[in-house]
Amino acid sequence: MKKRGLLVVISGFAGSGKGTICKELMRQHDNYAFSVSATTRDPRPGEVDGVDYFFITKERFLEMIDAGELLEYAQYVSNYYGTPRTYVEQKLQEGKDVILEIECQGALQVKEMFPEAVLFFVMPPTVQEIYNRLKGRGTESEEVILKRMKRGQEEAEVIGRYDYLLVNDDLDETVRFLHETVNSARYATERNREFVESIKTGFVEFLKEHV
Repeated sequence: MKKRGLLVVISGFAGSGKGTICKELMRQHDNYAFSVSATTRDPRPGEVDGVDYFFITKERFLEMIDAGELLEYAQYVSNYYGTPRTYVEQKLQEGKDVILEIECQGALQVKEMFPEAVLFFVMPPTVQEIYNRLKGRGTESEEVILKRMKRGQEEAEVIGRYDYLLVNDDLDETVRFLHETVNSARYATERNREFVESIKTGFVEFLKEHV
């Protein structure tokens, strides 16, 4: 039987480059499956429905909440974001490591439901760099950028509840560290309780026969 995959949750400040990190990780390694989130926000230039996000109406999103179709959901700068449940469960059962790129509120919801999940928080090296990257996008007004900066201040309060920090100063180095850490995390004792219990039981049965 194929071993169940690991749930990898990636959050970070707006402009931290978390989306780019996820895409590069997927390009370099074939053992990951990316969970496409649903959102009520408008697509940015170049974004494709069903690839970057499922772009849906607020009414449809609320229907999905009521029907229990979302693993987690959160509201961020006047828009909703959420993770469709079925796809995640299917890929984990297939042995794929599933990447969730989601907001802090949703990430902590996932951690409650899946204690074995491993959480990464992505950030640029400085607060000024966060602002510079948001400004450099050229897709949002100064008012929206300042809202994102204010939200970043709030997000900083929960960083300590994540397992690992990713300071995204060099993309290749960040992706390498992420992949190596995921591989190490799958061998943590708390993620292998069933195997540990089987070893303990094996000792009991062995000693019954031989002592």
